[in-house]
Amino acid sequence: MKLKKIHHIAIICSDYEKSKDFYVRILGLTPKSETYRNERDSYKLDLEVNGQYQIELFSFPNPPKRPSYPEAAGLRHIAFEVENIEEAVHHLTEQQIEVEPIRIDTHTNKKFTFFSDPDGLPIELYEV
Repeated sequence: MKLKKIHHIAIICSDYEKSKDFYVRILGLTPKSETYRNERDSYKLDLEVNGQYQIELFSFPNPPKRPSYPEAAGLRHIAFEVENIEEAVHHLTEQQIEVEPIRIDTHTNKKFTFFSDPDGLPIELYEV
């Protein structure tokens, strides 16, 4: 088997409109398609990051809470690459998003930080 790249990441949210606003307006992801599935009472929003389809945002009635933050088994966090982390952090704080202090990756000497989506999913910004 030869994997080529990650095709997408699926995220289940508890408040679809709030999460849609967060990922589209605040993070600037581009909606590709939006589908409502009546039989599941569920939305699915396909989002692009810099022209590449990468995120599926789902809503389901009463999804269970994440067991712990951030060390639960499974997906730990998603990370977005940015060119200027200070500008990105400034944008987020202007939107009243709480952002951890910027740190330096001791292995790469690159800057990074974390914040959370409306459901507490950890999101990393990593400067390249």
